[in-house]
Amino acid sequence: MHRFLLQSFLYSLIFLLFVSCKTYKLENVEPLPLPEKSKQSENLYFTSSQDYVYKCQMEVYGNDISGILIIKKISETTHRIVMTSDFGNKMIDFEIGENDTFKLNYVLADLDKKMVINFLKNDFQELLRKNYPVSERFENNESIIDISKIDKKIYYLFFDKKSDNLTQIIYTKKNREKIDFTFEAKKPIFAETINLQHKDFKINIKLNQITEND
Repeated sequence: MHRFLLQSFLYSLIFLLFVSCKTYKLENVEPLPLPEKSKQSENLYFTSSQDYVYKCQMEVYGNDISGILIIKKISETTHRIVMTSDFGNKMIDFEIGENDTFKLNYVLADLDKKMVINFLKNDFQELLRKNYPVSERFENNESIIDISKIDKKIYYLFFDKKSDNLTQIIYTKKNREKIDFTFEAKKPIFAETINLQHKDFKINIKLNQITEND
């Protein structure tokens, strides 16, 4: 079953590399002045030293894969990510740090493909990115929106006006929408639910809280 899902994933991924996703732009927003002291935004959801443990559900081209995902901050710049099956069997174990650093500790044989590993590496690098230099700021009725430009990437960070919590990150590259991260959180350092939706691939990842985080 794992081998069938992997082959389906790889074939579809190769095909869709040639399919462009739509251009993204903000609508129905008003510009805001950008104070000197506010030229950086942060994603604080993975800054605690406690374990972040989630029930993980992945939908890959209509096929469902589930397991337990653990994210742990092991230094100021590095996180360790471990995913196991529902029965506790390890599927993948890797470390991600700033400046594109990556260390693969373990991977299940069926997942040991360069394309799959790079896919997971890139997704979690974006999810765990903490610092965003801000070049523009906007608002709508519900959110303050910071725009961050890093290399050829543009990030749109949405902060709820009432709670100040980060609710959404839209990641674009060459003005094309790539990934939409949405968060539901009661605290600024821990999101109870996280949805990761690719815009150019039929891949969605949903994370639901298992353990409490102070």
